[in-house]
Amino acid sequence: MIIGAHVSIAGGIDQAIHNAQHLGCESFQVFTKNQNQWREKSYSDEEINGFRKLLSESEYQHVPLAAHDSYLINLCANETAKLEKSRQAFLAEIERCTRLGIAYLIFHPGAHTGKGEAWGLHQIAESLKWSIDKSAGSQVTLLIETTAGQGSNLGYSFAQIREIMSRIVPKNRIGVCVDTCHIFAAGYDLRTEVQYETLIEQLNENFGLEHIRAFHLNDSKKDLGSRIDRHERIGKGYLGEAVFARLINDERFLNIPGYLEIPGDDVAFREDIVRLKNLRNS
Repeated sequence: MIIGAHVSIAGGIDQAIHNAQHLGCESFQVFTKNQNQWREKSYSDEEINGFRKLLSESEYQHVPLAAHDSYLINLCANETAKLEKSRQAFLAEIERCTRLGIAYLIFHPGAHTGKGEAWGLHQIAESLKWSIDKSAGSQVTLLIETTAGQGSNLGYSFAQIREIMSRIVPKNRIGVCVDTCHIFAAGYDLRTEVQYETLIEQLNENFGLEHIRAFHLNDSKKDLGSRIDRHERIGKGYLGEAVFARLINDERFLNIPGYLEIPGDDVAFREDIVRLKNLRNS
């Protein structure tokens, strides 16, 4: 597995490359705008060209990069105005990734906020079909992130993700990002070798391992089935180091990027990247 992390773009989008190098990343994930604001970010041609030039001269030119969409976007918002706002913001995320040459856009499916899971899954699929249609010239792959299932958030079961994906044809623009903390919090245990292999079977049965394009590598502060999304540093949570050693050395995920989203500063990220690299090479 390719070991990376979510990195800051403070000071300009091109700083993401320098920040990733500083942390020892082999790939990286970014927000292309402030993730907690609706206000959109428009990159100038100069900024885009600068990022692409620096990228072409870096070790990241041949590995897939990812962006994570804004936390405000809800692709199954239950009010027409909010849904339209979310769809337009999501389309803008795709357009920024397209211009920057970022391969993957990772997103949380959405929260039905009381309208029911079946209704929410239908709305998410419709939003994705709309977005794919509106961005027909783009090669950006949209990765549904597995969630912990807090509140009315959907995507906490593999069956829900399968349901969303089943409604989208063709499937060349859609994929999955598996978050280790989230699936554990959602009730999927993977701590023993037997449990891990059962998990892999479930992933394959629901949407095929070929559709898993990225991982979020996070330990969990909360125990199995808590439905609470609280990331922890590698080996310091309920999952433990052995889970990550097994996962990142699994040949079925060769050359798939895994991004850290752990709490802490640059020191914590550098230490955990080294820890994962050592586990991978052990």
